[in-house]
Amino acid sequence: MRLTVCAVGKLRSGPEAALVNDYAARISATGRSLGFPAFDIKEVEAPRGLTGPKRRDAETALLLDASPNKGICIVLDEHGKDLPSEMLAKKLGAWRDDGIGYASFFIGGADGHSQSLLTKADIKIAFGKATWPHMLVRAMLCEQIYRAMTILSGHPYHRA
Repeated sequence: MRLTVCAVGKLRSGPEAALVNDYAARISATGRSLGFPAFDIKEVEAPRGLTGPKRRDAETALLLDASPNKGICIVLDEHGKDLPSEMLAKKLGAWRDDGIGYASFFIGGADGHSQSLLTKADIKIAFGKATWPHMLVRAMLCEQIYRAMTILSGHPYHRA
């Protein structure tokens, strides 16, 4: 199963970029042997000058264009489920085992996601009740995907 993170905003150099790059490399190396042959991060930015719902809708359209637009749709949303790492691993493993070819994770901008993407979502997840910077959410998501890979492989990285 190919995994794609589609995110609003360009990740510049800095600590968040270093974390994302580190976890992306780990996911790619670990995932290949587990039936996850590819991991990609696609970044989009809405045209300047748009605000509110127009910006949110433009970002959603760009996110959907950046994704393979098939397979499982996982939306990060403040109203989503608090999904334990073990459950994410279990879901990814089950989707892979069921022959699902793609899973896309969507991280929206400051205005969130449009209703069309929220409706399309197979699952909506949140990283707790706190508000997180979008660039940090990208790093946190990559860490959780890597953690799921280590859980599936029986690696001691996850010690629950």
